[in-house]
Amino acid sequence: MALTGRADGPPMLGPGRPAAYVRDHLEALGLPTAPLRGLLGERGAYAGLTRRGPWSCGGAMRVLPTANGHLALSLARPEDLNLVPALVEETSVTDPWASVARWAAGVTAVEAEQRVQLLGLPGGQVGPPGPDGAAGPPPDAVRMPERPVTVLDLTALWAGPLATHLLHLLGARVVKVESRQRPDGARRGSPGFFALLDAGKEHVVADLPREIGRLRDLALAADVVVESSRPRALAQLGLDADEVVAAGTSWVSITARGRDSDTIGFGDDVAACAGHVVADGPDLLPVGDALADPLAGVRTAWASVSALQGPARLVEVSMLDVARDAAAGGIPEHRVERVAGSWWLETAAGRWRVEDPRERP
Repeated sequence: MALTGRADGPPMLGPGRPAAYVRDHLEALGLPTAPLRGLLGERGAYAGLTRRGPWSCGGAMRVLPTANGHLALSLARPEDLNLVPALVEETSVTDPWASVARWAAGVTAVEAEQRVQLLGLPGGQVGPPGPDGAAGPPPDAVRMPERPVTVLDLTALWAGPLATHLLHLLGARVVKVESRQRPDGARRGSPGFFALLDAGKEHVVADLPREIGRLRDLALAADVVVESSRPRALAQLGLDADEVVAAGTSWVSITARGRDSDTIGFGDDVAACAGHVVADGPDLLPVGDALADPLAGVRTAWASVSALQGPARLVEVSMLDVARDAAAGGIPEHRVERVAGSWWLETAAGRWRVEDPRERP
């Protein structure tokens, strides 16, 4: 809640039960929840982020009204900004967000999503959270095998590195591979947060695609591969998930919207598309900081341990589906008030102080 709302307003309660979703998965993995209880806000703590609606905490995503709904769009990379003229069909754009807002207002949400995804931009139409009571059962308890386990980490940014970090906490050997040409983008963020998720991992730097054979050897020697690339990207390099699984290594694939989709998505825009938004006047504000990332991270860790229980298999983790599950249930009746310098939340279930993001103890 501390990361949801406007900078000059109170913290706001979003839909569903994302914190309980994280807790349930940590408990299913057998990890202690006390030191990890601030996991949803950790990146914000290390990076010094605060709530800043209608922008995302990092400032790269907004939810914009369309003719009949809303569009969530991230313009986080230079190439995203360079595509704005093509998106809005203007030859010259001086204010990217103003141009996108004007364009979005004149098209339907479906049309906006189709054009955004055609251009390879991270975003899509905002869907409603699940109905009340739609949250599924907690995940089954799973445990790491007693034998040594090697995880090949081909992920970047937050969701995947968090998943492999949790696997390391469970005792796995994690080998992180980065492309020399395209190192993990998280290195450009908070050094403290990167160090937290990177601690204890072994590192391999590869020249791709020249060293694809080396990468294939690492995959075949691992017990499970965790990756967060678009499916066609690794296949075009020459690393095929089905071949690796057939050789006996499980493969866990994190995508924005499933392996059948080639769309791009980041934690903020995917979470908003899944319904993690709150209404405030004419605006829809994002909930939390890149919420789909940590939700997908804990789910991926659980899916990886589950994949180690039997024959090798390919497992998909769709960030959109995970975020939708965590958004189910809507927003309960509640009250937020400030008492003695602290914000408090009150619902029919109890009363709690709204905690600021904090670094790992």
